[in-house]
Amino acid sequence: MDGPKELALSGISHLDLTVTDLDRSLAFSVAVLGFRFGQRFDRPRFRGAFITHPGLTHSIGLGCPDARDGSSFDEYRTGLDHLSLRVPSHKELRRWEQHFVNHHVIHTPIVVLPDGAGVLVFRDPDNIQLELLA
Repeated sequence: MDGPKELALSGISHLDLTVTDLDRSLAFSVAVLGFRFGQRFDRPRFRGAFITHPGLTHSIGLGCPDARDGSSFDEYRTGLDHLSLRVPSHKELRRWEQHFVNHHVIHTPIVVLPDGAGVLVFRDPDNIQLELLA
């Protein structure tokens, strides 16, 4: 299948995640994951904020619409499966795993894939599946 070759993309601008409690998600992202608070906005029927991290080239938006259904994230529904963030080494991945233990973050043990990559899967306060990949 061929797509339109004359239409250019130059990268990812940002990724938005819908959350049930904006303040709780901001606190988790800053205190546990080391993100920096960017811009917060309150609009009719929608509150949100952007967070940045010195190791990433794009921002992540956390959105809290009034019309949300309040249910936990489920990667088996159509939509986002997970967000994967890269870490520089297996040693750093093990440091993150201990950090998650210290902060009582739900996570699975590190799995080493057949290609040698290491994966550490964890959950945010809304059960959104996130992973670190070395």
